[in-house]
Amino acid sequence: MSTDVPSISFRNLQRVVKINLVDLEQFAQRALELCLQTKKSGPTELTNAREISVLLVSDRRMTGLHRKFLHKTGPTDVLTFQHGEIVINIEMAVRNARRFESSLEQELRLYLVHGLLHLHGFDDQSKAGARKMEVAQKQILRRATR
Repeated sequence: MSTDVPSISFRNLQRVVKINLVDLEQFAQRALELCLQTKKSGPTELTNAREISVLLVSDRRMTGLHRKFLHKTGPTDVLTFQHGEIVINIEMAVRNARRFESSLEQELRLYLVHGLLHLHGFDDQSKAGARKMEVAQKQILRRATR
């Protein structure tokens, strides 16, 4: 396991919504460091990664990825892949920001932390796992936005 923090890079592959990548990248670096401080037993994709790639995509692209890799229809908010890839659906973030009366920035930060925690070995498929992941998400979001 490397003690170095992996680099994190962003690619905006959608043209629907204007994104402040500088702010998101700065938040991502803080969130990544905080995720790595969250205790997990054994090495994880996050501790082994040299680089984390974050792709910002449209509903259309996310729908295709969701179908191809999880065999589910329709778009989703965030997908995480082994070897350090996080795919974030910008259009869903806009809809959810309205729905939950938050901001686009808050939604993107939530999706990013969620993806980082998945890479760090958290799993939200069970109720207990989802609760643990939600607690970790809230702590990281609170600490990274200071």
